[in-house]
Amino acid sequence: MAIFLSLRNYKHFMATMLLLLLGVLMPLLKTTDGQSIGVCYGKDGNNLPPEQDVINLYNSKGIGKMRIYSPDPKTLLALRGTNIELILGVPNDGLQSLASDPAAAAAWVQTNIQAYPDVKFKYISVGNEVGSSTETSQYTGYVLPAMQNIHSAIASANLQNQILVSTAIDTRLLENTYPPSQGAFKGNVRSYIDPIIGFLVQHNLPLLVNVYPYFAYAGDTQSIHLEYALFTAPSPVVTDPDRNLQYQNLFDALLDSHYAALEKAGGPNVGIVVSESGWPSEGGTGASMDNAGMYYKNLIGHVKGVSGTPRKPNKALEAFLFAMFDENSKHGAEIERHFGLFTPTQQSKYEITFN
Repeated sequence: MAIFLSLRNYKHFMATMLLLLLGVLMPLLKTTDGQSIGVCYGKDGNNLPPEQDVINLYNSKGIGKMRIYSPDPKTLLALRGTNIELILGVPNDGLQSLASDPAAAAAWVQTNIQAYPDVKFKYISVGNEVGSSTETSQYTGYVLPAMQNIHSAIASANLQNQILVSTAIDTRLLENTYPPSQGAFKGNVRSYIDPIIGFLVQHNLPLLVNVYPYFAYAGDTQSIHLEYALFTAPSPVVTDPDRNLQYQNLFDALLDSHYAALEKAGGPNVGIVVSESGWPSEGGTGASMDNAGMYYKNLIGHVKGVSGTPRKPNKALEAFLFAMFDENSKHGAEIERHFGLFTPTQQSKYEITFN
């Protein structure tokens, strides 16, 4: 009887301890999930709020990650002492000088990284969507050497385990995305992208990818249903013959097409960070407040609620929503000025939460 009681007490003790442990860990797990979502902070507008107000808005909304497209001193100063993790961009027109001169890259790191020791830099995006259009093709020869020089400067500062160097591409570099297993880089960009992938493999670095189901849907509404693009399809829409993988949303399908392309280019273990993804609220096919709000809400829920994609089921998702504000000075089609989650007066356009 004594042995029975001691076993029962031991089980009760262990159950109590397990509950206590879960009580401690669950908030931490929730915080980690919340950190999987970031928001891009573009500044192509003449009516945007001051940088400190923007940082305060990030904090008040629980947005734990930010992407900026150039090392803007006012933004970096406002980020000091916060816990906001940052993707810092090297603009395309700044690539040539960093590619040709290691000293210039070291000075860039000193000025824009080391001068802000209390800013949580996480990634450096060396260029954005280079090679995806005729306007950016002039920079393709500079991306890799600029990445190499920036990485060497980061390593010299002993920050290589804290700050990861990469570049951001988009789906236009792929020649095929359907089914996802057939994803492959276009033949005419292989000489550009393959050495970059080799560099990422060598240093165990991720690739940044801008993933836009909106543009895929708007470009082919006959074949792509809106519910598939908005995460609202009630059942799988696409079955990939490779391993019989099933896809219920276009976001996962596009992401896995990039993973398949990486595999074919020698980077089967290269991770992907979704450095942009968004939906416009007006200005084009399928662009509306309802659709945009649905996309952002469901993308946040998807990123926080799953452990990966069908092709990479154990790789946690990390995604940056595009963008923080509507930007009235952006060039291009009308939709480009309507991707904001907030108005320039800092009013939320949608009923969504970030954590």
